[in-house]
Amino acid sequence: MNRRNFLFGAGGAAACVMIGGGAWIGTRDIEAARAPWSMGERSFDDPRLNALSYAILAPNPHNQQPWKIELIGDDSVVVHPDTARFLPQTDPPNRQITLGYGAFIELFAQAASAIGHTAMIDVFPDGAGAQALDERPIASIRLMPSEAPTDPLFETIPTRRTNRQPFDMARPVATDQMRALVNATGFGEAVGWSSDAARVSRITTINKAAWKTEMTTAGAHGESTRLTRIGAAEVNAQPDGISLHGPVIEGLSLTSAFSREGMAEEGSFAFTQTHDFYAGLIEATPTYAWLTSPNNTRSAQIEAGRRWVRLNQMVGQSGIAFHPVSQALQEFAEMRGAFADIHAELGVEQPSRVQGLFRLGYADTPAPSPRWPLEEKLISNG
Repeated sequence: MNRRNFLFGAGGAAACVMIGGGAWIGTRDIEAARAPWSMGERSFDDPRLNALSYAILAPNPHNQQPWKIELIGDDSVVVHPDTARFLPQTDPPNRQITLGYGAFIELFAQAASAIGHTAMIDVFPDGAGAQALDERPIASIRLMPSEAPTDPLFETIPTRRTNRQPFDMARPVATDQMRALVNATGFGEAVGWSSDAARVSRITTINKAAWKTEMTTAGAHGESTRLTRIGAAEVNAQPDGISLHGPVIEGLSLTSAFSREGMAEEGSFAFTQTHDFYAGLIEATPTYAWLTSPNNTRSAQIEAGRRWVRLNQMVGQSGIAFHPVSQALQEFAEMRGAFADIHAELGVEQPSRVQGLFRLGYADTPAPSPRWPLEEKLISNG
């Protein structure tokens, strides 16, 4: 997540700091943390590295990038879980983490197709825990030379975005455009959507209540707070988690007006600003879409993650902004009410499961989120 805009209206103390320190603050950017988004332009000697340089750009919860990559022989890759990057408070069964692995696998396959290879994928080759993931591999992938055409979505990988901005409420996504887009996915009834004002309002109400629940549940909110990177220096040093940066953030952090300690304190300036900004984003939603699966097995979650990122790519290709709102789908105890409410509102009954809920609309295109460079994710065999 990148909530860097949420304090732009704060002014005050930050403005005072920037009068004297504006030149220093102006030099604080996160281009180093965004460098992996252009690494796909490089040509590696190993086609697996070419494909991996795109796969690491996959969307994933809290931008944890929870993958470790092992190169086997001269044509295979094993994707291992980085269990230290799981989200035990907000995602105790690792469902959202598994969706992120599905997105990673999908982008790897797309990139492989662009360099004349097919990705032969074996998901959970040693099995997977139903209640929670463990150290067993996520996937074993072998690259095979192929004359199959390049996946048409490959070229959208570097421009794929998660857009965390208020959307233009006067511009819901047109019905004809949504129908055409959903039909183009080939996912059938797995994708639902609505621009109906009354239904959008009901979904928004559930999402806002879920956001408040997350923020007022100590474990869940504490996990997000711990993973927040405040200011360019922190983001560049640790390009994962929830990144907050920009001139106002830099100024506020200098005055201690904004800190992780403040974020954790209910009623504080930082807590209130965080809550109100994200609640405002949810309110500024003219259209929702959702992605379902027929069951909630680990394989279904991987497939849902693959579909998730393809939907994200196709939506962006159509000029539509895309932002997942995951709070009501989280599975810790305090979220049970919102979880039941959103499934009821969307008409999804067990064993089917809502795997993704997305804000759609129109807004300026944001810059990409930070990423660890590929070499940081490779497991050395030497």
